[in-house]
Amino acid sequence: MTALPESIRITPRGALDARVRVPGSKSLTNRALVAAALASGPSTLRGGLRSDDTRVMIDALRALGCAIDTDRDVWHVRGSDGRLQAPATTLDAGNSGTTARFLSAACALANGPVVIDGNDRMRERPIDDLVRALRALGVECEILGADGCPPLRVAGGGIPGGEAWIDARRSSQYVSAILLAAPYAERDVELSLIDGALVSRPYVELTLQLMHEFGAKACWSEPGRLTVSAGRTYLGRDYGIESDASSAVYPLCAAAIAGGRVRVDGVPEDSLQADFRVLDALERMGCKVERLPESASVTGPDGALTGIDIDMNDFPDAVLAIAVVALFAEGITRIRNVANLRIKETDRLAALETELRKLGARVHADPDSLTIEPAPLCAAEIDTYDDHRMAMSFALAGLRVPGIVIRDPGCVSKTWPDYFSMLEGL
Repeated sequence: MTALPESIRITPRGALDARVRVPGSKSLTNRALVAAALASGPSTLRGGLRSDDTRVMIDALRALGCAIDTDRDVWHVRGSDGRLQAPATTLDAGNSGTTARFLSAACALANGPVVIDGNDRMRERPIDDLVRALRALGVECEILGADGCPPLRVAGGGIPGGEAWIDARRSSQYVSAILLAAPYAERDVELSLIDGALVSRPYVELTLQLMHEFGAKACWSEPGRLTVSAGRTYLGRDYGIESDASSAVYPLCAAAIAGGRVRVDGVPEDSLQADFRVLDALERMGCKVERLPESASVTGPDGALTGIDIDMNDFPDAVLAIAVVALFAEGITRIRNVANLRIKETDRLAALETELRKLGARVHADPDSLTIEPAPLCAAEIDTYDDHRMAMSFALAGLRVPGIVIRDPGCVSKTWPDYFSMLEGL
């Protein structure tokens, strides 16, 4: 990928007619890397995402003694059979939540202590709910940072297992982290949700599906309780990684904004990836949506888009793009039940409120919701807060509004390094 300039001006264009294939799923890539690294025997991963988030995961797993070959399009992982090697240096998760959280649990399987750290923003992203659950399962770990945030030291030596309660109201990644490591516990793991609450539940379903495909036994034993069988560990396998639903959101929303039709290929009709629910949101806003076995398409409406009231708790990563689509709707859009956006790569609710107002909209962010009232739009230079989804979402506004400039566009390398090339090609 060619290095991007300090800012990019987006060129408006007419109705679209495009066909796009997006990169592999970040969520599935990092889950598959962990399972393959812990498995007995080799695994072959096809379609893995090359990005900042997957790079830090690969680097960390290599530091833990796992052999991973990513020189070609097909990746090869030599499993460790659940025995990780404590590295001499700190593991750097950057600003990758999946890396920091998944490894916090997996490193309990190391043969010595492991310290996990990240960038400045990661040191503001809480991990204490995960640590409390790990301690309940007998894992010795200590938060070294302030306010329940990384860095974190995990003692290693194994996971005794048993029963634990977990607060999953801020992040489903805490649950997925424990699930991914739990097949290697000494006893079955019973994980109960405090108040039965689970944000972004589809991501846990994605974890359970992947664990099953790698040979583990994990399931909902009753509402609000998950059970993982000890000793049913991962077996190396050939695993294909789906196209990324979170990335597909942007070309699909581009059709809603610019008009015309965009088709995204590589989208399994039965995918569990949560962000494909953006199709339902766009349909409610007036777009024509077509779902096929291996693709999905969106056609912009003949008339104006319509504002909606929508609960996006299950697919919060799509909130930013839908908020930008809402700028072009008639009527107010209210996005609810998304408090966890405040602990993402940036405080996304605050960032959306600030940047949408730059474009001329009337916007109000509550602790867990966002209300957008469209108004005449104007040119603006958009700050991206080192957040890939801010850059990708606000660039869509430039498809219709002249003078939209995206600052620090290079932050898209976190999940889609070639995003702006795709956008230019629409």
